[in-house]
Amino acid sequence: MLRGTALGSILGVLPGGGALLASFAAYTVEKKLAGSTGRFGKGDIRGVAGPESANNAGAQTSFIPLLTLGIPSNAVMALMIGAMMIQGIAPGPQVMTERPQLFWGMIASMWVGNLMLVILNLPLIGMWIKLLTVPYRYLYPSILLFMAIGVFSISNQPFDCFLMACFGLLGYVCVKLGCEPAPLILGFILGPLMEENLRRAMLLSRGDPTTFVTKPISAGFIIASVILLVIVALPAIRKKRDEAFVAEEVKQ
Repeated sequence: MLRGTALGSILGVLPGGGALLASFAAYTVEKKLAGSTGRFGKGDIRGVAGPESANNAGAQTSFIPLLTLGIPSNAVMALMIGAMMIQGIAPGPQVMTERPQLFWGMIASMWVGNLMLVILNLPLIGMWIKLLTVPYRYLYPSILLFMAIGVFSISNQPFDCFLMACFGLLGYVCVKLGCEPAPLILGFILGPLMEENLRRAMLLSRGDPTTFVTKPISAGFIIASVILLVIVALPAIRKKRDEAFVAEEVKQ
């Protein structure tokens, strides 16, 4: 729970859907820490406690960039900015002094909301457990039905339901291939922002791509990204190298 809370708090502050990635990142961390014990994925409590703690922490810390800088960290926070602007409230550094009742009201609502979660969940834990006894052959079609209704209700287009089915098949293939969902979600959220700012940077530099390596800030981010990629790739490369040496020794 502490690991998930810390990870969710850090990711929740980051713009671009960090709060959405908190659960996936926490699950991946717990999966790595569990190692090859064989318990993870078969009822290990760490697979539930970590992601849920990260989800709650990320949802609340995503208010930090909203209330201090006026920057939405995800789509939900963007909707809240729109609602505030409709009411004549400009989110930013001055909101704490100009609208203290709003700021401290939101802080109090978080405490009240968490308290209500405790009050509702502890007495009703038996009912939530009963939901797990629903046969999978009934639960799975119900989930698909509600998903289809939700997708169709957005634009009333049957094509959206077929598109959802295609992405469902793609997700099934990714699960069978062992792909992690967090990088896909990160790319889906940050991809449009990355393309927009790439075009903007190319316009400002008049089509010169070397501006990304000559400017100190962008060059620093590129170097940090390369270092992180190397750190992530080294264990996999070392593992394949060891397996190759073992296979060669067995052949000899």
